[in-house]
Amino acid sequence: MPHSPTKQRPELIHEDGQILVAIKPPGLHSVPDRYDPAQPSLSVILGRDRSEVLVVHRLDKDTSGLVVMALTPAAHRSLSMQFTNREVKKTYLALVKGAPEWDEKTLEFPLRVDADRRHRTRVDRQNGKPSVTRVRVLERFDSYSLVEAMPETGRTHQIRVHLVTAGHPVVADPLYGDGKPLMLSSFKHKYKPGRREERPLVARTALHAATLEFRHPTTDNVASFSAPLFRDMKAARQQLRKFGSGNWVSPSNFNHDYLSR
Repeated sequence: MPHSPTKQRPELIHEDGQILVAIKPPGLHSVPDRYDPAQPSLSVILGRDRSEVLVVHRLDKDTSGLVVMALTPAAHRSLSMQFTNREVKKTYLALVKGAPEWDEKTLEFPLRVDADRRHRTRVDRQNGKPSVTRVRVLERFDSYSLVEAMPETGRTHQIRVHLVTAGHPVVADPLYGDGKPLMLSSFKHKYKPGRREERPLVARTALHAATLEFRHPTTDNVASFSAPLFRDMKAARQQLRKFGSGNWVSPSNFNHDYLSR
């Protein structure tokens, strides 16, 4: 049964007086929505019991996974500078449509943010800013794949735009894909509907921020965090493994620890 995103609460996995790291569920804004500030958001929820929570970066509403926030102005300056200088290492997991013919690929499409009336990011080879995402295929199924995406730049919606440009839109992406939920009937051979209406396995953009690595603002030591696939994507992967005729692709230099939980 798919989750109910708006009923999920963030999971706090680290706090030390300078920073906090939380796992944001899908369906929750990172910061208050400017059009509907009454909707719950990660920064407001985490700020209820703390004197100060400073936003460093954001995830899209439908994206699940790791977010780091600062608890002091000094920590905020340090983390913000690391993001600006591209020193923060991030890994995302995405369920995409199709089965790439390649195992690993570097996607380099220049992007222009807020390029149309729907405020979408577009590939613009003349006026776009350089944008790079490294992608690895982890599992292939008949019509879907699980991929790992490592953005080297931080453009808005970069991963989603790069993947759809490469021919593999993120599942259920309403802005860059067809927005259709992932249904068991779409890949299970001889699927037989039950008495109840079929419910989607994944009903939101199937993107998850899985790892985050940066220098701690106080100690300067490397801080690394990981978050296993959120439960809707994990359940979808299990069903794809069972009914989707999949195969595992395992690059020799890939660490699978956060996929095993």
